[in-house]
Amino acid sequence: MNINDKAREELFSEVNGLSDEDINKKPSEDQWSIKQIIEHLILMEGAVAQMVTDQLKNGEIVNADPKPIESSINRDVKVTAPDFATPSNDFATLDELKIKLTTTHQGLMGIEKNADEKELEMKGFAHPVFGQMSLKQWIPFVGYHERRHILQIKEVREQLGI
Repeated sequence: MNINDKAREELFSEVNGLSDEDINKKPSEDQWSIKQIIEHLILMEGAVAQMVTDQLKNGEIVNADPKPIESSINRDVKVTAPDFATPSNDFATLDELKIKLTTTHQGLMGIEKNADEKELEMKGFAHPVFGQMSLKQWIPFVGYHERRHILQIKEVREQLGI
């Protein structure tokens, strides 16, 4: 099982059984709720899928060196979410979020399945921390990024006592 599938399975395992009220609670005003973390993951995965699609179609050959994307899991390194991936304060149900998570996941996995492997390796896009990264690495990056936020969800659950 690839990192993206494994991370998604872990995410669902972590949030299954939580109430809609619980996932929408914030531990403090300056922290995200579980709902906001999940929404961030949806926004990121959708954006990466769109970016990979665009770069496959119109991108240039960059031949980027492999990056240590596994280090994305490290929560000691703080990263500010880009504007396009900043979640709203709107209430959402866990069922709604799971449907969106499934949709974005299927979209990204479909792109990977149907894309030319050589093009994924040769073309790339700049990551704000890692710099120029191949499209091939962007796909598993989503899984490592998700694992980072699974740790955050565990922290929020502990802070909220759920």
